[in-house]
Amino acid sequence: MSERVYIFDTTLRDGEQVPGCHLTTEEKLVIARELEVLGVDVIEAGFPVSSPGDFISILEISKALTEPIICALTRAVKNDIEVAADSLKFAKRKRIHTGIGASDFHILHKFNSTRDEILERACGAVKYAKSFVEDIEFYAEDAGRADKVYLARMIEAVINAGATVVNIPDTNGYTTPEHYGSIIKYLIDNVPNIHKAIVSAHCHNDLGLATADSLSGVMNGARQVECTINGIGERAGNTSLEEVSMIFKTHPELGFHTGINHKRLYPISKMVSEMMNMPVQANKAIVGSNAFSHSSGIHQDGFLKNRENYEIIDPAEVGFAEATIVLTARSGRHALKFRMEKIGITLDKEELEILYKHFLVLADVKKEINNVDLKSLHDQHVPVK
Repeated sequence: MSERVYIFDTTLRDGEQVPGCHLTTEEKLVIARELEVLGVDVIEAGFPVSSPGDFISILEISKALTEPIICALTRAVKNDIEVAADSLKFAKRKRIHTGIGASDFHILHKFNSTRDEILERACGAVKYAKSFVEDIEFYAEDAGRADKVYLARMIEAVINAGATVVNIPDTNGYTTPEHYGSIIKYLIDNVPNIHKAIVSAHCHNDLGLATADSLSGVMNGARQVECTINGIGERAGNTSLEEVSMIFKTHPELGFHTGINHKRLYPISKMVSEMMNMPVQANKAIVGSNAFSHSSGIHQDGFLKNRENYEIIDPAEVGFAEATIVLTARSGRHALKFRMEKIGITLDKEELEILYKHFLVLADVKKEINNVDLKSLHDQHVPVK
């Protein structure tokens, strides 16, 4: 029997920190409702002390949604925590997400402090947040570069203080999968009260490893993954929700599952892209426009004989209309015949040979051959019988 991995979506918080991606409260509500339909477990709706707009957005999302946990981010600061608690007052299920730096980089150069002082602040923040809500997530910022022994000491202390979830962020996207997995494993093996909290993976994509790191985190004991739609977020972005959820669906032998309704992935990807004015790169896994396109003749022939020759995911599984055969100079006869039939023209073997020769001449000067081109080529070069 597979184990449940909880999906914590931070599109409306970490994702919205991208320059130019600001959303209105109304837009956040639309996305939040879609995230609920998608089946995410936790929605991090914002950082309420940062602006009146964020505070109001969390209030309104809390009123509108019933299923997901609504989460508000804070620093380890009393006023932040008070404002977060107030913003969550209408939430049916609520969580305060508080924390502080765990690496010596942050302790020394961000806080100008000491490890012991930071530990005291961390525990104090968790205890104070616990006086408002029961569900407390603690983030150990820059855990990817923290001393493991000190990190374990911090995690043990905040769980004793009342944390129900412990977030181990690779804040700067520094770790490799082996490294990140080893951090999670070390905590599982060396924090005596770790069983009292859910361990959460929060990875950034600065080296293009966020999804791989998150997967390694789960394989080593994490049971929550923090991610965003389309992998948007600070700098190079966050773990992509669609990627990590489809990995578990495509590989049931790994022994994990989520509550995600995968057929909603492509529609919400398009919505977020349009609302945030963040185009999805064509070759983006799962939701990119080329994710289910085939242009190489060898691939097209294999795909047309059996989809599974070149597709491990049925496009319909993620809400994508259908795979496409793109005609280029590298396309073969099988693909050309298929596309001609799509526009209602059936060719015999002789006609196909005639058309294919002229098709290649045109394909050498055009990046892509469209349906109008195909009809024109047929009318010009295939004799009427």
